[in-house]
Amino acid sequence: MLPKQIPPQLIFLGLFLAIVIIFIQIEVFSLVLSKLGLSPASASLLLIATFVGSALNLPVVKISSGFHYDEDNPLHQNLLRYKFKEGYTQIAINVGGALIPVLFSSYLILTSGIPIIITFLAVGIVSTISYLFSRPISNLGIGMPLFVAPVSAAFTAMVLSQEHAPALAYICGSLGVVIGADLLRIKDIKALNTPIASIGGAGTFDGIFMTGLIAVLLTF
Repeated sequence: MLPKQIPPQLIFLGLFLAIVIIFIQIEVFSLVLSKLGLSPASASLLLIATFVGSALNLPVVKISSGFHYDEDNPLHQNLLRYKFKEGYTQIAINVGGALIPVLFSSYLILTSGIPIIITFLAVGIVSTISYLFSRPISNLGIGMPLFVAPVSAAFTAMVLSQEHAPALAYICGSLGVVIGADLLRIKDIKALNTPIASIGGAGTFDGIFMTGLIAVLLTF
């Protein structure tokens, strides 16, 4: 039988470990972002904006699909705050998981000094890999193994431009997933029984934002 009351020592230990993990993540992310030319203040602002934005999904467009509302499906029940329509799927973009990484990638393209041809080539390579490894998941959306995109982005960046590897890894990792695993998979979403498909909707530390950071980390 489970104890009726959790010992205070165990609660304290759990909170302590959670705080340690959070601080480690913040330090790692700050280190990674500093490699991209951000000051500590700018890095903190980006992390906070990403964290807050991960809870926001901006509707973009509705597409015709095979969606049929199932009252017994927990996913459909949990997403009742959205206005669904039979035969359509709402395409949205997650602010923290996709919009901010895309905007930051655009900023790096303009300021990092990477030749545009190399940037296009790197994004094209990772987009192709992301498309090949991503798969439609019924009732959910498009899924892909977590480390495929960051590893391929880091390797591509180091091969194409050692000098700009961190920035190039973030750019091609973020944009490559958006293009290859999201935009090029729109046709597959139509066949899924999902009322909403959010680009980068896995959230702050599991989506496109995390892909870019891991890719940068792998270039150290």
